[in-house]
This record gives sequence, structure tokens and C-alpha cells, in this order.
Amino acid sequence: MSAHSLFRWFRHIRPHDLVWVAVFGALAVSSQLPPPYGLSPASSDYHGPEELVPLLLLGVAQILETRLPAVPSTRSRVFWFVLKIVLVFVLIGYTRGINSPYWIMLLLPLVSAATWFGLGGAALFLAAASGTYLFFLFFVDQPSDIDANAELVLRLALLAMIANLTNILAKELREQMANHRRVAEQLSAATVQVQQAEEAARRSDRLAALGQLSAGLAHELRNPLGTIKASSEMLARRVGAENEVAREMAGFIATEVDRCNSLITRFLEFARPLGARFETADLAQVLDRAVAQVEREVPGVAIYKNYAPEIPPFPIDGELMERVFYNLVLNAAQATAPGGAVTVKTRAAGFTAEVAVIDRGSGIEPKDIDAIFNPFFTTKPRGTGLGLAIVAKIVDEHGGKITVESEPGKGSVFRVLLPMERGQSAHAR
Repeated sequence: MSAHSLFRWFRHIRPHDLVWVAVFGALAVSSQLPPPYGLSPASSDYHGPEELVPLLLLGVAQILETRLPAVPSTRSRVFWFVLKIVLVFVLIGYTRGINSPYWIMLLLPLVSAATWFGLGGAALFLAAASGTYLFFLFFVDQPSDIDANAELVLRLALLAMIANLTNILAKELREQMANHRRVAEQLSAATVQVQQAEEAARRSDRLAALGQLSAGLAHELRNPLGTIKASSEMLARRVGAENEVAREMAGFIATEVDRCNSLITRFLEFARPLGARFETADLAQVLDRAVAQVEREVPGVAIYKNYAPEIPPFPIDGELMERVFYNLVLNAAQATAPGGAVTVKTRAAGFTAEVAVIDRGSGIEPKDIDAIFNPFFTTKPRGTGLGLAIVAKIVDEHGGKITVESEPGKGSVFRVLLPMERGQSAHAR
């Protein structure tokens, strides 16, 4: 065995394993010493090295109990209890039975059982351990005196007390671990909420800065684009029919100018304040209008609606929210293969209305999840990257929250959370 292999082997040895080795080694040596120095009974009943076998096997079982299997189950724990009870039974049987000094070994399986199982399980295994020990009364020839009976009762009482105390301590430890686990989960959830709030604040700051930049840039570009388009139209009228190339180029110029104007219009929509007008509206009707538009544009994808009837009408800007749901459903339909399906689902969560748009399409790469709501970020060949940025801006204006869960190749779930009462924010939920 190489030094490296030896070192790896030693790394698996735990300090309490060495304690068990020392304890059972001392018992093994003591069992072979003649009375009165050893634990062996009187010479007339001395069996010599035979008792070493169950004693050493008991030590091996005690060490392996917490290692095999790696994740203990109820069946494996019962197995170890039964195995150790059998070994203790053999050990006591070899060493004077009811008068064996090894009766104390019954604590090994009993303490383990009291640790693993509840009060009922501990009582059941206590009865099994006590019955194992009392079995040897059938082999006692002489009548027992009062002192012997009292000692036997004390031994059984000691087993019961230790089992009960172990069970109490184990129960308190499990409760403390459960409390710590709940606190850790709460801290983890709070950390996620803080991170989401920070990300929302950063996104709002980026939206504000980019909005101002876009507004200024859009106004500066509109005038020269108008001049370019007018010039291209004049050129198309002046060029003769025989010059097809020049007429085609003039048409290209006009088309691209229109595309730039459309992009500038979206910049301005993103930059200008929304001025949302809140009126009581039926969320289902808003969703129906958005879904109907997408069904006309992407006819090859089925859109299923699963609306919660308990959501009452509440104050929203129906026109703006229709744009939000139109963008989300359109993106889901475009990410879905022909013949696939998109599901639009709503539910009420307290004072919050949740709208989920679910697809089984191409999904989003993990590295892109945090950037999809940023302006000008897009994975589409001809996209502007403003659709989801405007969606996020509208949802923020409503005091809501938008989240996404996605896995490449398996689809995405976009959730929009809207407060159903003005003045409340879905970010706090």
C-alpha cells in the first residue's frame, strides 16, 4: 500500500472510532485476565477465549453501524439493533448468564434505538433488551435471594432510565436541528428577496438612465431620417424606368428609414413616462385580448387558458397590461415549435394576482436569465431588446413583480405578480 493510499485510508478514521477500539480492546484483554483482576467469572464457569468472538464482533458492529449504509433507513437501524442484541445475548450466555458482568452491554443497542426512534420505539426496544436479559432466569437453578432480586430490578431500572434520558436528549436535539433548519431557510429566503429587490432597484436605475439617453438620441435622429426618406422618395420619382438599380436602391433606403423610425418610436415609448391610468378591469378580459392577437399572428401554436375565477376586477391600466401579456405570450409562442402549446394560467395569492405564461419551447440559457429584462438585450436576429424591458417597466409602474424560470430545451415560465389593492406592492410578497 502506497503512502498516499494509506493517508486516504486514515482520513476515514474518526476520533470516536479510536475510542471504540480502545474500549473494546481493553474489555478483550480484561476478559482473559484471571479473577479477581479481570471481568471473567469464577474459574468453574470460565470459558476462556470463546467470549472474545462475540465481544470483538460487537465492537466491529458498533463502529460500522454509523457507516453502513451511508444514509441509514429505519430498516437498517432495526437490523443493527437486532444484530447487537444477538451478539450481547451470546456474550452474556457465555459468561454466567443472568450474573454476567456484560449485562451493561445491553446499553449499546438500547441507546442507539432510543436516539433514532421516538418514545414508543424506545419503549419497544427497551422491552426487547430487558426480555433478552431476563431470558437467562430460566437457567438459574438456585432460588434467588432478596438482594439478588433487588439488584436485578436496579439493573433493569438503570436500562430504562438511560433509554428515557437518551430519548429526551435526542428529541431536544432533533427539535433544535429543525429550528435551525427553519431559521436557515428563512434567512435564505430573505437573502433571495433582498437580492431580488437590489436587482429590481438596479434595473430601475438602468431603465431611467437609458430612457433619458434614448429620448435625446431619438429626437436627434428623427429629423435627418425624415430628410433621408424624402430624398429617397424624390429620387425614386426622378429616376427613369430604365434605371432599375437606382429605383431599387431608393426603395431600400425608404424601407430602412421606416424601420429606423419604428425603432425610434419604441425608444420613445421606453423613455417617456408611462402615465398609467388605473381603472377597475377584469384581468381575464385583458388576457383574452392579448391572447387573441397572438393567435392571429402565430396560428400554428395552441394557447390554453386556465383562469382562476376567484380573481375579482381590480385597478390596472388595461391597455398597458394588455401590451405586457401580448409580449409575454408572443415570446412564448415564438419559442414553441409548430404544433406545440402555450398555457396562460392565473391564480390568487392573498391580495396578489399571479399570471403565469408557460411554454415548452427552447428555453433560456442560464447566463442570459439575469439580462433578459435589460434594454437592448436580445437573442433574436432582428430583435431590438426593448420588449421585455418595456414589460418590466409597466409591471414596476403597477407596483408588481415579474420573474422567470427557464431551462434550455425544456421551456420557460414567466410570472407576473400584480397587487389587487392600490398602495400595496407585490415585491413585498
